[in-house]
Amino acid sequence: MLQAHSFLWHYLWLAPHLLQVALAAMVWRRGLHKLFPIFFAYLIFEAIEEFILYGLDIVPSVSGDIFWRAFCVGLIVEGFIKLAVIGELFYHLLRPWPVIAKVGSRLITGTGAALVLLATLAAALVVPDNTHWLISGSHILQQTFYIVECGLLIFLFLFASHFKLAWSNQTFGIALALGILASEHLASWALMAGTAPLERRILLDFLNMATYHLCVLIWFYYLLIPQKNATTSAVLLPENNLDIWNRELERLLQQ
Repeated sequence: MLQAHSFLWHYLWLAPHLLQVALAAMVWRRGLHKLFPIFFAYLIFEAIEEFILYGLDIVPSVSGDIFWRAFCVGLIVEGFIKLAVIGELFYHLLRPWPVIAKVGSRLITGTGAALVLLATLAAALVVPDNTHWLISGSHILQQTFYIVECGLLIFLFLFASHFKLAWSNQTFGIALALGILASEHLASWALMAGTAPLERRILLDFLNMATYHLCVLIWFYYLLIPQKNATTSAVLLPENNLDIWNRELERLLQQ
């Protein structure tokens, strides 16, 4: 069963993205696309991308070169959308301080994009010029995206914990699933590094697909359950640093 092109393989590739389409439709019906427009775009793009890749994989006449070129292009677009989603989450987390939220979300997205561009350039210089350079480059680029995403999400959770910020159900659910996805993929790539046998690589591919399935279900739960009113922490922030930073940043931007 745990083999490429088995029934379970087809299911784990297609089912999460069919669920994504259903989730995107429910998000639209409930008006949540207005709150999370970038995440809504991610749901749609990711589903379309995977359907295209699935079609390219199962059609015998499509060469591996075409598949990996499509994979690489989709990976780049998807990666930058994910960075923008993390910036969007930061904005929602700091919504009571609009100036910090606006500047911080742009800074996070821009920093992540700059790191990825530098890593892409480094990967292009490091990857050997051979018949498998496209596959190797795509894998390095994918790992780079997950490293940057994981680091930004860890910062997001630590920032919220330090300032005792209240998460909404939707914001927490999106961040949690993205964090699980990035962490699991990094761990699986670490296990596949070096001379891992083909059987282990196939098992890890199944694990990656199953983890994504789980993350889509997490998004379903947190985006569609009734939203509870956020409660403020009983512990007061010292002289509310965020209020001070918000006022000072607003004053600087108005000069």
